[in-house]
Amino acid sequence: MDKKSKVEHIKEASGGLRGSIAEELANDTDHVSDATTKLLKFHGTYQQDNRDSRKERRKQGLGKEFIFMVRNRIPGGKITADQFLGELDIADEFGDGTLRITTRQGIQLHGVVKGNLWNTIHRINRIKLSTQSACGDVERNVVCCPAPLRNNAIRDQLQQYADSIATHLRPRARSYHEIWLQDPATGDKQQVVGPPKEPEHDPIYGNAYLPRKFKTGIALCDDNCIDVYAQDAGLLAVTRGDSLVGFNVLVGGGMGTTPSNDNCFPALAKRMAFIAPEHVLPVLTAIVLVQRDFGNRADRNQARMKYVIHKWGLEKFKSKVEEYLPQAESICGVPAGTVPRLLTDPDSADVTRHHDHLGWHEQGDGNWFLGLPIENGRVKDDGEVRLKSALRSIFERFRPSGRLTAQQNILLCDLAESSRPEIEKVLSKHGVPTADSISHVRRLSFACPALPTCGLAITESERVMPKLVGELEAELSRLGLAHEQFTVRMTGCPNGCARPYNADIGLVGRSVDGKTGEGKYTIFVGGNLIGTRMNAVYKDLIPMSQIISELQPLLLYYKLAQRDAETLGDFCDRIGIEELLRFDGEQRELDDAAVA
Repeated sequence: MDKKSKVEHIKEASGGLRGSIAEELANDTDHVSDATTKLLKFHGTYQQDNRDSRKERRKQGLGKEFIFMVRNRIPGGKITADQFLGELDIADEFGDGTLRITTRQGIQLHGVVKGNLWNTIHRINRIKLSTQSACGDVERNVVCCPAPLRNNAIRDQLQQYADSIATHLRPRARSYHEIWLQDPATGDKQQVVGPPKEPEHDPIYGNAYLPRKFKTGIALCDDNCIDVYAQDAGLLAVTRGDSLVGFNVLVGGGMGTTPSNDNCFPALAKRMAFIAPEHVLPVLTAIVLVQRDFGNRADRNQARMKYVIHKWGLEKFKSKVEEYLPQAESICGVPAGTVPRLLTDPDSADVTRHHDHLGWHEQGDGNWFLGLPIENGRVKDDGEVRLKSALRSIFERFRPSGRLTAQQNILLCDLAESSRPEIEKVLSKHGVPTADSISHVRRLSFACPALPTCGLAITESERVMPKLVGELEAELSRLGLAHEQFTVRMTGCPNGCARPYNADIGLVGRSVDGKTGEGKYTIFVGGNLIGTRMNAVYKDLIPMSQIISELQPLLLYYKLAQRDAETLGDFCDRIGIEELLRFDGEQRELDDAAVA
């Protein structure tokens, strides 16, 4: 049997994810132990430190400035006005005063010190949200198209599936409730009930949970706004007219990688089967059980489900899922034989389009929604752009519901048409850009948080992306390409949480120059807007200051040789990396000759 990793032993000995969390929260230190950091992830929080302050603190003889990131689990990104306002209040009181909308339709709060961690998570639950399983080796936040288009019932049906999957695949342990929710009768931080003598039985996760995180997403063929092929398990809705007839089940997606390890790679999911709508929970449960029992528990770099499928092949994986269906039916409480023991091959339906849902749209029920771009998902007041204040004003005055998107934007929903002029005035007064006032490339770009808080970050990402996009805007305008639509995604490390590996242009942090401190990036090209194709390495270890100049020949080639309506990613895929680099070399020779 393979040797288990350290994390596996921590999970098994945790008593249902309890460990010593409660005791360490109560002590007067500014951080928690390594074992507790691993368990806290299941409760929705990561221990980090402010990496900007490390050098100065070392000079002063001080240790790290520990802080926590707290992440909400919000299935499908649905949030009420009171909940969004509550998140703003919590960020002001306990965090760094900002919110960050995530690429999985959640909200992160940053800069929470340990002494405020209990209050932060407790208050999130008070506004009827949760952080449980927003992180950790379990089902993460279930993503789903957020657009409240009600001309037919399909999108609401998909949101209902997102809710039921999230509820069904949530850990059964009572530890979250015990640790973070106080007894109303006492008014203090006492646990609601004492820990059980034996950990609660969890028929899905057992006592060691999954080998690694697990992500599920639901999309429409004509609207893959959640990157369904990037999920461990994707449900692609197959429709006939206004009716949902079933789902194509996709398995084995995942963006994380370790470039120094040839056995690690990002992957798009594979098309496994077509299932009826009523079979969703048993089939998903069987998939999770297979990953639980056969995922790699010795090497966390090899623990995602994509590696099981890569090792076995899709047909063996599918057969194993079929083998687990009786157990899954029992867990779901449905009669034996509900799901056919031989799963049907996928329907021919596939992804064809993508929408970002920005701008004003009729909902189909007499109301409107406004999709508002939020650069890199960061909700803050910054100089003349007072986004946070504008959103507070709109949620307080107009009481919209909200939907968070997988592009880190927000939809303000259920608005009366008569409110449009006043909302636009609020946005203009606060200097908030709208979809029609920004470039296509800015609209379709986003970055991960990276420095200074993420412990995995190698280079900058969120803090440099706006300037980089500005430089790219200038180059596209110079070449007459400003009208083109393509994705640009940046991450500060190869783990890929901003999904850079299926973007038209992906920028991935790789190293830092030891003398200048400048970040160096791998440039990937050739993905696509609809998220169905991986990109490829174009150039490696490019300093941040040279990224645009390194892209200039490629963009010029695109302008000269583009076919009708061909996107940048499609062009790069058709031409191929070798030819792109040949053209690049020719252009540089011409430039050198001109200088000489």
